[in-house]
Amino acid sequence: MACLPAVEGFAAFRRLVLSFSSMRETAKGRESRLSSAGDEQLVALAQDGDRRAFEQLIERHRQKAYHIAFSFARHREEAKDLSQEAFLKVFANLKKFDGRSSFYTWFYRIVVNVCLDYKRRSKRTLAGEFDETDESRLEPSHQPARPLPLDQQVLAGQISLKVDAALQTLPAKQRAAFILKNHQGLSIKEIAEMMETAEGTVKAHLHRAVTALRQSLAEFA
Repeated sequence: MACLPAVEGFAAFRRLVLSFSSMRETAKGRESRLSSAGDEQLVALAQDGDRRAFEQLIERHRQKAYHIAFSFARHREEAKDLSQEAFLKVFANLKKFDGRSSFYTWFYRIVVNVCLDYKRRSKRTLAGEFDETDESRLEPSHQPARPLPLDQQVLAGQISLKVDAALQTLPAKQRAAFILKNHQGLSIKEIAEMMETAEGTVKAHLHRAVTALRQSLAEFA
């Protein structure tokens, strides 16, 4: 009978180990459920105070938000600041999201508005100061299969600089419509929802933006 306390102690230890193991499995299972949940499910959980659900939303949309901000700012650190500002606004206003539009539309509307505010308050000309590395061009899908000949690389660089300079001169809404359509690949309907305007207005912004860019690039025609 002297060994009974030791046996009981081992049994208690084993139960504790199994309990911790179960907790880890539960946590892993929950992380898996969060990663596979839709945006609206995550929003509902986050509105109830679930921090991990909100973190999952941030992780899911972080890269695209940064790319949109970079398209406006043309500077890495400012793009990071703008995307972080957008996430802060999302967190502050999450309780107000009522599901009348998709979270995707609601969130990127905030991102675009943050970027438009940035353009309005920006006093300096960014065309000659943007980061040399356009992050979107670093993605594999934007890499050419073979390196261009040197003369074509020089010409492409000149055109890129000219396009960037011309984009900076566009009115804010024309620039936003052009970036969302041509840099982010959104549809006219999606852009209209994000900018809270009519589809016809978006088409007009795009037409004017393309016309202005064509005029700026006439020397390369």
